Amino acid sequence: MNDPKGTEPLLVLRKAAKRFGAVRALEDGSVTLYPGESHALLGENGAGKSTLVKILAGVHQADSGELLIEGRPVVLSGPAASKAAGISIIYQEPTLFPDLSVAENIFMGRQPQRSGRRIDRAAMNRAAGEVFARLGVELDPDRQARGLSVADQQIVEIAKALSLDAKVLVMDEPTAALTSVEVDRLFEVMRTLRAQGAAVLFISHRLEEVFASCQRVTIMRDGRFVSTAPVEEVTVDSIIRSMVGRDLDALFPKTKTTPGEVVLEVEHLNRQGVFEDISLTVRRGEIVALAGLVGAGRSEVARAVFGIDRRTSGTVRVGGRELPNGDPRAAMAAGVALVPEDRRQQGLVMEMGIDQNVALASLGRLRRLGLIRRGAESALALTWAERLQLKFGRMRNPVSTLSGGNQQKVVLGKWLARGPSLLIIDEPTRGIDVGTKAEVHRILDGLVSDGMAVLMISSELPEVLGMADRVLVLHEGRITAELGRDEADEDSIMRAATGLAAVAP
Repeated sequence: MNDPKGTEPLLVLRKAAKRFGAVRALEDGSVTLYPGESHALLGENGAGKSTLVKILAGVHQADSGELLIEGRPVVLSGPAASKAAGISIIYQEPTLFPDLSVAENIFMGRQPQRSGRRIDRAAMNRAAGEVFARLGVELDPDRQARGLSVADQQIVEIAKALSLDAKVLVMDEPTAALTSVEVDRLFEVMRTLRAQGAAVLFISHRLEEVFASCQRVTIMRDGRFVSTAPVEEVTVDSIIRSMVGRDLDALFPKTKTTPGEVVLEVEHLNRQGVFEDISLTVRRGEIVALAGLVGAGRSEVARAVFGIDRRTSGTVRVGGRELPNGDPRAAMAAGVALVPEDRRQQGLVMEMGIDQNVALASLGRLRRLGLIRRGAESALALTWAERLQLKFGRMRNPVSTLSGGNQQKVVLGKWLARGPSLLIIDEPTRGIDVGTKAEVHRILDGLVSDGMAVLMISSELPEVLGMADRVLVLHEGRITAELGRDEADEDSIMRAATGLAAVAP
């Protein structure tokens, strides 16, 4: 099977299928990768992308299907076989040994040795430097991995792959935790890899990155291959249609509401060295968005309002009552809920069941004579699973078995079960697919229509513009603009976020 230019593919996966008990995780996993191309793999959470990647990584063995590498049939019996076949996986969260050097991480288990079986550090550092030179990046091979940015950790993982002579690199959500500058550098590295004849399989929920960095797109839905096309022959609308099987005209459903009384009132809030003089209000029936660049202090403001971090000075009132400093229990009792940015580390207990996670913030109501009533816990969880249209196998399954979007719904359900008057939600749709984003947006719109107050933090400008009634822009820990829904646009937000313009709130 050749491309139009007659180039033989590096890798062909045809009709791979994988079952886990009664669950069909993959029914038709098919993708073809050519040398010198970046190829996007797209689909909703649960579409089968992760299973396909794990088959390529040798973590799972396909029940059926065919894998060809450079035209030869290959069976990947494990991760070592995958690496030997020239496949390397770059995960969203790199797994380096923090106390070893960059070079030691690259050559772990295969360090060059001198006579007497002593590691030749000079040769190892020299070889690492040569790999970095191939990538066009400057990174000290002798520096400790601890303290490296996520972007630099990914570069080390890519260097490790090149040192293993990898022909196929699979990048799974590599830009989720990167700044725009770091994303640009990663794209430059991808271009370098392509120029050297490698194939890159790029998985991302950010469609703008697909158009900026990829040459072809493969779309999956419900565990099946849907289509492959050159990137110039598809549009955002056609991709979304193929991914979810329907048009998404209402990605940002927004019902017009009339804000009611003030629920949250923050006055002159300060946290030394983090943010200063933050004053804002959020009313019933409105979404107020905190926008700004990474590091502007948005999440830190939310943590101080909820009481996770202590404020240096200033007041926080909910429903007219002042909250004590650094007391999340008091915030919860006052009707405040916080959905954190990192749902896996801060919002969920991954090894616990779905039902247990939903009930976590409501244990006081479920307890009788010091014991949690199992039936009440299950009933509460099932109620919110149905209301939020959660997709799951069994409620007792670990929450780690859910897709990212469904994990986010569990965190939402956990807090909504308390009946809060104020919902603080940090990066509501980070790392989840387009279809589930629309569902989360509909949930938020419904909550606001029912009179809830929402303080939303988001790095995605379309989300801010599509969902917010008011936008507060932070720059270096200060509010530099307050914009109404009708006056907010990408230019005005970015100018305020970069300190180029300030509009007094």
